[in-house]
Amino acid sequence: MLIFDAHLDISMNAVEWNRDLTDSLKNVREREAGKMDYADRGKGVLTLEEMRRGEIGLCVATQIGRYVAPDNPLPGWNSPDIAWSITQAQLAWYRVMEDKGLMTQIRDREQLNAHVQLWESSEDKSNLPIGYVLSLEGADSIIDLSYLEKAYEYGLRAIGPAHYGPGRYAPGTGSEGGLEPPCKELLQEMENLGIVLDVTHLTDEGFWEALEIYGGPVWASHQNCRALVPHQRQFSDEQIKAIIERDAVLGMAFDAWMMAPGWQRFITQPYSAGVNIERIIEHVDHICQLAGNTRHVGIGSDLDGGYGREQCPYDMESIADLQKLTTLLADRGYSQEDIEAIMHGNWIRRLNEIWS
Repeated sequence: MLIFDAHLDISMNAVEWNRDLTDSLKNVREREAGKMDYADRGKGVLTLEEMRRGEIGLCVATQIGRYVAPDNPLPGWNSPDIAWSITQAQLAWYRVMEDKGLMTQIRDREQLNAHVQLWESSEDKSNLPIGYVLSLEGADSIIDLSYLEKAYEYGLRAIGPAHYGPGRYAPGTGSEGGLEPPCKELLQEMENLGIVLDVTHLTDEGFWEALEIYGGPVWASHQNCRALVPHQRQFSDEQIKAIIERDAVLGMAFDAWMMAPGWQRFITQPYSAGVNIERIIEHVDHICQLAGNTRHVGIGSDLDGGYGREQCPYDMESIADLQKLTTLLADRGYSQEDIEAIMHGNWIRRLNEIWS
């Protein structure tokens, strides 16, 4: 079944971690074996080949370049200019993938539906390009509003103003407080251009302020439920209901610490914590109960978003294992129509509405 994954940091993996995602997963892991510069070295689950094998024919793919002030201990770049330049290197990688016929950028409704038709009508998926909608995770690299306009011209269609820690436009996960003063103008210009607001990673205060200011389309690309995993990173029921009222879709994230409570990074192991793929259905169920239907939940796996198998469900060897959800959802009583909506239909429907 076709899968639409609404959050993948593909170019970051390639450019910043020097991963050749055109190679096999086996070769990527072997090349990284023994390296210790990142926690997930040798443990990744994503390559373009694995995406095609898992029929992940559509995704929201990110650019990301965080600015860090001198007192910010998080990894990042020392000026917005450098952060912008990093996002342009990531964009260049996507362009090379397009030149090689491995990926294709989706900017509008016509391109979206043509790509869906290609994937659904082709029996052999092994050589099909992966369609991607370009998103920016954390707005730090938007030097000023003229750069937002440049980004829209090259195909940027969604922005999450916040990521982790303090941000130039909005504080994110692990921080407190509301939006920074420049964020109001950013949100207003995003609305003017038709760029989607991704509310993922916003603080509670920033979330409510952003919804008040921004009147355009909203989604939550990779966001689970605070009622099941108590942490600021997850959304409360009130937040989920608020964006359901805006007809948003929430993508379920497969970062194990977001799937089950009590996770201690670098200590807890997926198997000992009982975190398998099926655990995500608890979050799917919760959102469907709040909404009264299945129209507002999809996949936003965030796989290889700064972690690997050490922080994935224990029964996930590759991103292709997202296909297991079709059987797991059916076993839990979801109809074929609902399963198709969760696996791809809700994101495709929402984009068609946004781009109408």
